[in-house]
Amino acid sequence: MKRLVVLGGGESGVGTAILAQKQGYDVFVSDYGKITDRYKEVLNSYAISWEDEQHTEALILNADVVMKSPGIPDKAPIVKKLLEKEVQVISEIEFAYPFTNATTIGITGSNGKTTTTLLTYHLLKQAGLNVGLAGNIGKSFAWQVAEENFDYYVLELSSFQLDGIVNYKPHIAVLTNISPDHLDRYNYNYDNYIDSKFRITMNQTEEDYFIFDADDQASQNWFSKNKIKANQLSFSITKTIKNGAFLNNNTMEFKINNEEFVLDAAEIALEGKHNYKNAMAAVSVADLLKVRKQTIRESMSNFQGAEHRLEKVLKIQGVQYINDSKATNVNAAFFALDSMTTPTIWIVGGVDKGNDYTELMELVHEKVKAIICLGIDNKKIIDTFGNVVDIMVEVDNMKDAVHTAKHLAEKGDTVLLAPACASFDLFQNYEDRGTQFKQAVKNL
Repeated sequence: MKRLVVLGGGESGVGTAILAQKQGYDVFVSDYGKITDRYKEVLNSYAISWEDEQHTEALILNADVVMKSPGIPDKAPIVKKLLEKEVQVISEIEFAYPFTNATTIGITGSNGKTTTTLLTYHLLKQAGLNVGLAGNIGKSFAWQVAEENFDYYVLELSSFQLDGIVNYKPHIAVLTNISPDHLDRYNYNYDNYIDSKFRITMNQTEEDYFIFDADDQASQNWFSKNKIKANQLSFSITKTIKNGAFLNNNTMEFKINNEEFVLDAAEIALEGKHNYKNAMAAVSVADLLKVRKQTIRESMSNFQGAEHRLEKVLKIQGVQYINDSKATNVNAAFFALDSMTTPTIWIVGGVDKGNDYTELMELVHEKVKAIICLGIDNKKIIDTFGNVVDIMVEVDNMKDAVHTAKHLAEKGDTVLLAPACASFDLFQNYEDRGTQFKQAVKNL
């Protein structure tokens, strides 16, 4: 009997444990933090042994294979010991993949991947396909493989999940874009992070498809040095594309497998140029899977965007409050600021991942009237923008941030939460940060 040890007792860990047990593995779950009561109950109901607030080496180092949750870095002491012993350490996606015959669509990228994933899932579901949603969002992929019987899965994949794949291969892979993010996990080496993203296509063959942003510089650089086997489709909002999708004035034109198809950009439920790209990527997937054009048109106009992603919360006394808590890096904050059309009070800050804020300089100069720093260490933000805006305030909780913003805002202004940073200094995660923002706005 093969022994699987699962590191991390969250959604992906518990899902993997359930699937492994069903497949006849001897399973043990170990979490260095606390496992929530809900997950403890699930593990107990399946009679899966677990521990939390510790890693007992005698129960871990004897594993045949280890599934590591994406939040645990390779430099964690227990992971180092496993690698020294040459125990295979993989991700949930890699573990679950051999146990399903479903076709998978894998979507990665520094920004836009959640919106693109939700949009692709929406398009396929509306078309009547038997499709599951998993990866970084929704219920764990492994858990669904254990209990559901989908023909297709749309998977949102982080670079951490891709680091742990060996044989996993999506039939259709989408890389939305690449910008510096999580560099703390890649020895502050941008090339390592880029290579990590491209792992999504490493096992693809000539029968598979790879969809990418033709405007993205990092992708272009990678392609100048590397070759892939999959059929390439790209999308662009600046140039004409022979095979893929592009923007022609306000029309999206698709040329895929010698078929042409147009979509009026005004018919799309999402605002902002970057969302045109997300839409092009999702529609390209639907088109490859032979979804009817009429269904695509209808689905694009009735799509509800992702929560915490340029989400309009409320308009109070002529001031619009927008929650973009999911803007956890500079590039995402760039998109958010770029889509502002009124004077903006910008709430920014959190755990810096090696950010370079200078690329936001022009936008801040043009659009931002005041900055509210919401983080434990705001030195870098203050140093960068101190001379650019007239008003800069430091706060250490969401309630104060929102009250300060209300005090500074005038009719016609926008208050934007787009932190450009991770949330772990003051919040559990970006969802918690966004939810607290929305609650504070509703309490004004």
